[in-house]
Amino acid sequence: MGIINVTPDSFSDGGLCLDPDRAAQRARELVAQGADLLDLGAESTRPGSEPVDAATELARLLPALRAVRRAVDVPISVDTYKARVAEAALREGADLINDISGLSADPDMAPLAAAAGVPVILMHRRPFDDPYPGDVWEDVLDGLGRSIARAEAAGVPRRNLIVDPGFGFGKTDRQNFQLVRELSRLKVFGLPTLLGPSRKSTLGRLLDLPVDQREEATGAVTALAVAQGVDFVRVHDVRAAVRVVRTADAVMRGVGEPGAP
Repeated sequence: MGIINVTPDSFSDGGLCLDPDRAAQRARELVAQGADLLDLGAESTRPGSEPVDAATELARLLPALRAVRRAVDVPISVDTYKARVAEAALREGADLINDISGLSADPDMAPLAAAAGVPVILMHRRPFDDPYPGDVWEDVLDGLGRSIARAEAAGVPRRNLIVDPGFGFGKTDRQNFQLVRELSRLKVFGLPTLLGPSRKSTLGRLLDLPVDQREEATGAVTALAVAQGVDFVRVHDVRAAVRVVRTADAVMRGVGEPGAP
């Protein structure tokens, strides 16, 4: 999953794709590098970011989404927790919803997803300044379980759900690394899994590196996630991630090995 941020203040690439033509160009680049799907977001969710209202988010998102939809023929995810934004994006050609609140922020989101019949990514998160004091997996599995129940109660079929443990969202560095180390625990739900480690602050603190020098660390986490059976990785550098995933798949499962059937 290749990331396109249509924001002025995202931690990694804020401002680079605010222009619709630039967003479309970036989409073509990511698909050429091997992205299977794209994730467009118009509100930064980094620590310390200021929330924006739906009108502002839509003003940023829709021109870029239209341009990207014309430019590429891969599924497009809209990264939003607001039903009004998601509904407009789906009308303009988005294919799935990536809700970092796990359907908890907007009571209209789950019914919208059910009515639209689209896949939904359910992420676990906590406030950035309030990490869970116990075993992080207790909190993640409980929170995602409640998100799944919320989706199903609204009529979203289970086959349309993807779960994300929320690397970097309200976890300590130690907890983030535990998530990766034990990522296979997400399989308890029997659902596809996603991880978004790309250039996160946890990696920067570990290696004392700025955002633009965290690709090797992102690759290491991606390889470990593949070893744990992750289905999707959300990344900025698609070319590097594709190489990492193909190599890790070959090592772990023989997928793509030269001469393999």
